[in-house]
Amino acid sequence: MIYVTGDTHGDFERFKDPQMKKLHRGDTLIICGDFGFIWDGSEREKSVLKKLSGLGYTIAFLDGCHENFDLLEAYPESKWNGGMARVIAPNIVHLMRGQIYNIEHREIFTFGGGHSQDIDFRRDSSWWEREQPTHDEIMEAIDNLARYGNKVDFVITHEPPASVKDCLGVDVFQRIEVHALFEEIIKVCQYQKWFFGKCHIDKHIPVKFYAVFNNVTPLK
Repeated sequence: MIYVTGDTHGDFERFKDPQMKKLHRGDTLIICGDFGFIWDGSEREKSVLKKLSGLGYTIAFLDGCHENFDLLEAYPESKWNGGMARVIAPNIVHLMRGQIYNIEHREIFTFGGGHSQDIDFRRDSSWWEREQPTHDEIMEAIDNLARYGNKVDFVITHEPPASVKDCLGVDVFQRIEVHALFEEIIKVCQYQKWFFGKCHIDKHIPVKFYAVFNNVTPLK
């Protein structure tokens, strides 16, 4: 079974939540960005990653706005379930931007990254420009979707489409290039559901959009 949840921000307690007990060996948990367990390279962090690597299910995460991209990008890229990814440990995988993965016979399009609301406080110490998707990544996403006939089972992103932010009453003053890609996906692509984590809430926006945070939701 495939499950999806929201940002974990390096909080190991999330993996002790009763909702996590529904995951079993062989399952996949997709985290919609801001994984946060690759942040400072400390011994404590390595110890926590070792604990996560001992879980029986696969943890597959998108990058969000709060990642150490220097550390994350030190892991080599390789092919994983049909798309390019970074394998952190045998069961911990970074799902890259604009890729399409076949997981349990489901085709899943992923696109991480976004814009930090707290950029002014982090710019000098813990902010990476690479949090914001590039034009090349967007063009690769368009090409990959075209190869699949603009049809996938699920779309999973960190940022929501700008039009969905409007529905949530979230400040949409900051528009970034990837928002145009997302609006185009809404218009031309076929998909069952779209999940995103940026807004830190659990809410269904009819008919196809799902903000996820604490909930651990099965993909079906």
